[in-house]
Amino acid sequence: MANKLLTAIFGDYSKKEVKRVKKISNKVLALEEKYKAMDDKELTSQTALLKERLANGETLDDILPDAFAVCREASWRVLGMKHFEVQIIGGIVLHQGRIAEMKTGEGKTLVATLPAYLNALAGEGVHIVTVNDYLAKRDSEWMGKLYRFLGLDVGLIIHEKTNAQRKEAYNADITYGTNNEMGFDYLRDNMVQYKEQKVQRGHRFAIVDEVDSILIDEARTPLIISGKGDQSTDLYRQANAFAKTLTMVKVAQMDEKQDTESTYDGDYIVDEKAKTATLTRDGVKKAEAYFNVENLMEMENSTLLHHINQAIKANGVMKRDINLL
Repeated sequence: MANKLLTAIFGDYSKKEVKRVKKISNKVLALEEKYKAMDDKELTSQTALLKERLANGETLDDILPDAFAVCREASWRVLGMKHFEVQIIGGIVLHQGRIAEMKTGEGKTLVATLPAYLNALAGEGVHIVTVNDYLAKRDSEWMGKLYRFLGLDVGLIIHEKTNAQRKEAYNADITYGTNNEMGFDYLRDNMVQYKEQKVQRGHRFAIVDEVDSILIDEARTPLIISGKGDQSTDLYRQANAFAKTLTMVKVAQMDEKQDTESTYDGDYIVDEKAKTATLTRDGVKKAEAYFNVENLMEMENSTLLHHINQAIKANGVMKRDINLL
């Protein structure tokens, strides 16, 4: 009742935001005929003109309607797809650094091209972060046709790339890659002796696909570059031995509304759909007692926590000779 009363007085926040963003999307749609009338050469020349406007003191927000309209028309010519109003709204929201929740089939991959193109005009690089190498490679090739038509270059970061290839990819206007690969590149860059050995050139604007998976689910497992091999191997053995003493609970899909630490009766929970393994409160207490640490969640115990998480995932999720961690 209280929520309804507040909504009646102040209005619904999301609806207000969409209404505000629609004013910008209407400007984009109003430019459709202008860019539709241009031939390919004139359309592609708009990239240089938009960069010039930025150099002359205009902001990305100032040129957004034109940049989105140019990208939209180019998409129609190159990919045979033209952004709908809902996709333009999604693109504006992403440009503003916010989360755009879209249903399956609403074209998230196409939505990302609008803010990616706009922010690439600043010349400082755009990262598009995906959940796996397949999607990174597919999207870089598919949407890359659009970016290249507009005069931008596209890079790809996947596991098999060498340092030289990574450096070249990060120097592209738009770079596709996975969160793990980009994360480990960042860690390695912070370990080099000379600036010239770094592969990344900086971090200005990123679009994260499946943001809940990457920033919540995947974030449970920290990215760690281990030290001496013998110590790491020994810790893996200890963590595996500990994992085998725990009680596992399997669920088809964890209920996000429930408190996973207290709802399920066991030491760690395996979500069969998400293929994740998570320690419960009891499991954390057992880990602290087993390894004689006061607080497993302290930063100083991050390496230990990582090994335990890998061990319970290996024991609860992975199948021998089928899956890789």
